[in-house]
Parts: sequence; C-alpha cells; structure tokens
Amino acid sequence: MAMGEEPVVSRKESEEKKQRECFHSEDLECRSKNLSVALGRKQALRRQEHKDRRKKSQGRMADAIKLSSEFLASVIVGIILGVGFDKLAGSWPWGLVFFLFLGFAAGVLSILRSVGYVSSSQLGQKGVLRQDEQNKGDHERSDK
Repeated sequence: MAMGEEPVVSRKESEEKKQRECFHSEDLECRSKNLSVALGRKQALRRQEHKDRRKKSQGRMADAIKLSSEFLASVIVGIILGVGFDKLAGSWPWGLVFFLFLGFAAGVLSILRSVGYVSSSQLGQKGVLRQDEQNKGDHERSDK
C-alpha cells in the first residue's frame, strides 16, 4: 500500500463501522437516523412479502377456477352426449349413465394432467421416451 492511501473497505463494513460509532456516541440524531433507515427497510420488506403472498393466493385461486371449470365442462359434455345417444338409440338411462361416467373420468384425467400427476399423451410424438434400469435419468427414443 502506498503512503497516504486508505485501505479498501467494503460498503457493508463501512456501514457497520458507522453504526458502531453512532451506537457508542451520545448523538441522538445519528441513532434516530439509523433507526428510521432500519424501519424503512423493514417496512419495504413487509410490503414486498405482502405483495408476493397476494400474488400467490390469486394464482392459486385462478388455478382452482381453471381446474373446476375443466372438470365441470367434461361432465357436462358427457351428460349431453349421453342424452343424445339415448334419444338416438332409445335406451333411456344407459347411455346417460355410461357417458356421465366417461365425462367424469375425462375430467379427472384432465385435472391430473393439469396438476402434473399424469404426463400428457405421447401419441403425437414420433418416438416414445423410454427409461431402462441401466440408464436411469438418460432418456432414449425408441425410434432410433
């Protein structure tokens, strides 16, 4: 270090040094200023946490509405198809019962896919991914 140069101190260390000096001094203005800065930071953090919590709850509500509407639509389509089939075939309750259960199953499957418990259909892909016990984690296509 050359003569006359001060050592390089990080910003955090310099702030801590100032706070220590203010803490030991009797200067009430310094303490008051540090307290107001600390309270301002704390309030900003609380506001940010509140905004984050609010966004999460709104996102969860939107997901719930989306999932319930998908399920309800599947059941309603099943009922409509069942009633239509019964009118064409003349077998009143059986088409309705069958397509109602089919719509219910389609709705449950749709919800499971949306949530991520069941993977999407792989029929549209050229090859199907497979995972052998030998190469866990390495996915190979079966069409190679």
